[in-house]
Amino acid sequence: MNPNHYAWVTDNMTFVSPLGLGVTLVFCLALLFLPRRYAIVPVLALTCFMTMGQRVVLGGLNFTMIRILLLFGWARLAFHGEFRRIKWNAIDICLIAWAISGFIAHSILEPNDTAYRLGVAYNCVGTYFLMRYLLREREDVVTVMRLLAWFVIPLSLLMLWEHMTGHNMFAFLGGVPAISEVREGRIRSQGPFGHSILGGTFGATVFSFFLALRFRRGNDKLLGYAGMAAALIIVFSSGSSGPAFALIFAIIAFCLWPMRQHMRALRWGLLGLAVVLNIIMKAPVWFLIGRITVFQASTGFHRAMLIDAAIHNFSEWWFVGTPSTAHWGYELMDVTNYYVRQGVEGGFLTLVLFLAVVSYAFGAVGRARKAAARQPRWEQMMIWSLGAALLAHAVSFISVSYFDQNFVSWYLLLAMISHLATLKPAEERVAAPAKVRRSWRDLQWEGALQ
Repeated sequence: MNPNHYAWVTDNMTFVSPLGLGVTLVFCLALLFLPRRYAIVPVLALTCFMTMGQRVVLGGLNFTMIRILLLFGWARLAFHGEFRRIKWNAIDICLIAWAISGFIAHSILEPNDTAYRLGVAYNCVGTYFLMRYLLREREDVVTVMRLLAWFVIPLSLLMLWEHMTGHNMFAFLGGVPAISEVREGRIRSQGPFGHSILGGTFGATVFSFFLALRFRRGNDKLLGYAGMAAALIIVFSSGSSGPAFALIFAIIAFCLWPMRQHMRALRWGLLGLAVVLNIIMKAPVWFLIGRITVFQASTGFHRAMLIDAAIHNFSEWWFVGTPSTAHWGYELMDVTNYYVRQGVEGGFLTLVLFLAVVSYAFGAVGRARKAAARQPRWEQMMIWSLGAALLAHAVSFISVSYFDQNFVSWYLLLAMISHLATLKPAEERVAAPAKVRRSWRDLQWEGALQ
């Protein structure tokens, strides 16, 4: 999905309904004063129930409601004195380098459109590092999973209603159509997201968290089952093959748990298999994408052609990208592959840095899993679920570019991975417990609960 096809992304007019503005202001105040562990609640709520059509445009800068909320998030850190030293890792460095590289390359390529790439960098750095500062304890990750389940359940019901009636209840907020898209007689639910594929992608990429909750006891176990059902409803109602494949790969990742000690051999084996298939097949191996489908009228062949065209036109975009891909082939102006989009908008270096972020994230999950080898089963599965969610995102990037609020779930996942990867093993934490700096607001809440 190309963001330039949507007026609500490129339109330089402010559009804010009284309801949208009121809800956003309430969430902004909540973000300022909620205890740290629950400060993420407004971010998740706005992600699940606010469209990107609500925006304020100032000097050519497009401030969606989520971007405004991020400003209040950073104000909270300053107000409560919650800035702290974080242990930097490769994900942090590569993510900043990716944002800088993309901004510089796009500024050279499209000097009149620097505001767009500045917004991308703002989304990246603002969301990721806000979460890095807010996440401090191992239990914070579980809290995020619980909160997501509580929000995804009502969201799934609204998207199921849309699938049954063809009417999107989020249309009054702007940015999404009132009448749902129909393909091959199937209604494709979109909800508050930028496209039905993106709506289904959100459900597919959070499914793993709820599967991990199932390994806990009591209410968490029940909440995990409810969240899993809700995520499945979202994927099913979107009627899109991309999210369905992302969900399938997330489930496969959990099925690989017994092979957790042999993941390196498995990865090399899969790479070798891809090379062999590329040799014996008449067409390149990526054309397998066009042969596999879940729902009718899938556009997998379009995505395979886009990858093929990007490889054949490497000399055109490797430096700082290319202003258009329309001449690459039929309807290839629609850059539906997020990997290809990195190169198209930022050149080869930006693509490499993006791949480095994904690669280092997988590595961090592996190290965190090994460090927790002696911990309870649910804690190991929590870490494994982050890897499964990362795989779901990596698969989704083949079929869709994130141009809506899905960037929040993506950077939140990276922050959760970085957070767990930098925590000390439980044995060290017991021997030398870390001093956690608490804000005065946290102390007030603790005193009120005693």
